[in-house]
Amino acid sequence: MNRYVLNILTKDHPGIVAGVSTAIGALGGSIISCSQTVLHGYFTLISIVAFPQEYDPNELAVQILKHESIGSGYLISAAKMDNHTLSTNPAREIDEFVITAFGDAEKGMIERFSRYAADHDINIVDLFGDQTPTEFVVIGQLEVPRHYDTRVLQDDLEEIGRELGFTIKMQHRNIFVATNQIRFN
Repeated sequence: MNRYVLNILTKDHPGIVAGVSTAIGALGGSIISCSQTVLHGYFTLISIVAFPQEYDPNELAVQILKHESIGSGYLISAAKMDNHTLSTNPAREIDEFVITAFGDAEKGMIERFSRYAADHDINIVDLFGDQTPTEFVVIGQLEVPRHYDTRVLQDDLEEIGRELGFTIKMQHRNIFVATNQIRFN
């Protein structure tokens, strides 16, 4: 199988995922992994798509755009994916953590947090930030190298938060899932 990273951006409206997946299917492909969100009226989808035949990435984007299920106003880009690359970095010994932060306004929080993560070899694998009517909220998933003392990381993040007027918490992913999972008994 030939795998590609496909990125779609357009103004939000119903039927985007149906149209994109129909166009991919018409070309003989399928979506094998995806993440989609809408921010302030703009839809974005990043996905890993697989095709039995090889495509030039630019031609693949053009072929999807030309399909009858795709309307106007779409930006689509594609990149060939290494067939052996199926995860972020399987050789790294990491623990997964969830960060949550909230404060009065953005005030550079994402910049400071992401710089701290980069300087400490912490991979941000998922990040959401949005200004609500009353506060700025950030939720992220991190891959933290196991050799770090997570208490020190938490203290550092809390200090960044205090400097910027934010509350920042970091929890191991398993604890976050266990304490935030909805259970129906």
